[in-house]
Amino acid sequence: MSKLQLTGAMPPMLTPFKANGDVDFDMHVRNLEKWNQTPLGGYLVLGSNSEAAYLNEEESLKLIELTVSRAAKGRTLLAGTGMESTRKTIALTNKAAKLGAHAALVLTPCYYGAQMNDEALIDFFTQVADQADIPILIYNVTKFTHVNISPAAVGVLCRHPNIIGMKDSSGDIPQLVRFKQVITPDFNLMVGTASAWYPALTLGVKAAIMALANCAPNACAQVQEAYEQGDHSRSREVFERVFPVNTAVTATYGVAGLKYAADLMGFEGGHVRSPLMPLKPDAKERLKAILTTAELI
Repeated sequence: MSKLQLTGAMPPMLTPFKANGDVDFDMHVRNLEKWNQTPLGGYLVLGSNSEAAYLNEEESLKLIELTVSRAAKGRTLLAGTGMESTRKTIALTNKAAKLGAHAALVLTPCYYGAQMNDEALIDFFTQVADQADIPILIYNVTKFTHVNISPAAVGVLCRHPNIIGMKDSSGDIPQLVRFKQVITPDFNLMVGTASAWYPALTLGVKAAIMALANCAPNACAQVQEAYEQGDHSRSREVFERVFPVNTAVTATYGVAGLKYAADLMGFEGGHVRSPLMPLKPDAKERLKAILTTAELI
């Protein structure tokens, strides 16, 4: 059985909150309807930039349900279902499957990070894949977990029939090359940051899940479209022009910055959920200047 093939730019969909901290599901739907009008390849609900760590299960499942019901036809729908224990991860993955998610993105467990060696991670992902009702992808995001799955472990896991890919958010291009060297041809190796998008395309990567796609979906898609049409100079020009925006909405200003950038681009960022803090006025001005220089506004 062939594995699901993923392509295109996908946002880890931001979760808008009301001023009182409640999820604003109406805003989520309005954003989705706007993203549906752009050339995105699919959606990730419950990613790092979705503030998934701050959501309870009821909120998470409702966001999956709304995304499945309102997404444009033909879009790949991924759900972030990684929990700290194997049992809880399997349970949430199969709830996402019942709601219609096409595949699950599963975070590397990290609380007992010193014990999360190759043996433990291979065992964890194998157990989840064996018992999941939908295919799973490995999620490697070292800046949050401080756990970095090795190419050796990925080389083993990519051969499991129900592990169809990996999102590598490390931004480490030499490591991306090592992952490429060990995976099977049908394994979906994806990058998880727009800062690695153009270099990844040159390595044959076909899909990415990146924060920037929330607020600049067209630009993210244009990088790939131009590259695949053979216009590498145009692809690189768009990539380099929006690169500072990606840095701003990830490393510099984080989720609050991403949400403000989404506001400026006509989407609805909403509030962040505590303990995250809103952007200060001077930061908003700096971020607005960065988007202006990038010709996004």
